[in-house]
Amino acid sequence: MGSKSLEKEGIRLQKILSQAGVASRRKAEEMILEGRVSVNGQVVGSLGTKADPLRDKIKVDGKPLRKPEPKAYLLLNKPRGYLTSMAVEEERPTIAQLLKGVKVRVFPVGRLDYDAEGVLLLTNDGELALTLSHPRYEIPRRYLVKVRGIPSPDRLKEMKRGLRLEDGWASALATMKEVTDQDNSWLEITVREGRNHLVKRLCQRIGHPVQRLKRIQYSFLTAEGLKPGTYRFLTSEEIQRLQELASRKRKLTKA
Repeated sequence: MGSKSLEKEGIRLQKILSQAGVASRRKAEEMILEGRVSVNGQVVGSLGTKADPLRDKIKVDGKPLRKPEPKAYLLLNKPRGYLTSMAVEEERPTIAQLLKGVKVRVFPVGRLDYDAEGVLLLTNDGELALTLSHPRYEIPRRYLVKVRGIPSPDRLKEMKRGLRLEDGWASALATMKEVTDQDNSWLEITVREGRNHLVKRLCQRIGHPVQRLKRIQYSFLTAEGLKPGTYRFLTSEEIQRLQELASRKRKLTKA
């Protein structure tokens, strides 16, 4: 099949990969641009490329694309000391080791740092994952954060108004939860985007470095009833609620 027919017919390649559970759509785009995907023997390098998953021979890293797996949605209570990666690492443990009983391939929606803990959503639903993780859709994430020192009310107001970071402006709603001693305190912080180390950088910016970080809520999902290192599958009601939320967010951004 020539490149022209690929561009005019079928489904965008990154969507096919995400629906097949290969990766999130954003990661699939990176794989395409890296030249890791081919259609009918032709290496693809354009994000506009389309294909027919039923007729075309699609390969990733030289291996045929498997048929789409059934959709899976999991909630993991990630402990500290694990990388948010589905790869098996020799040097440091990864969350893949906590999901050995999961029969389908899933990938994390966003990430938690190695030393962070708490709510982590995983799925092979690429379209849903993209919506939930993309900054434009402003899905709230709530954290319990231990910081060095005791931030003043004015400092917390600065965080709410917005602070300039190296990759642009960012803000968060922060409230004081508990003062443990004169050297440390606990804050509850809510952000609406998932930039790398965002909470840590905001706290550092106001002069109170993070000592411990725990995500206690992602959208409406919490780790209630889950011990650290354990997971559960979402209920059908939770899945429907997430899908409705994602659909509503996409419609609002198009309006």
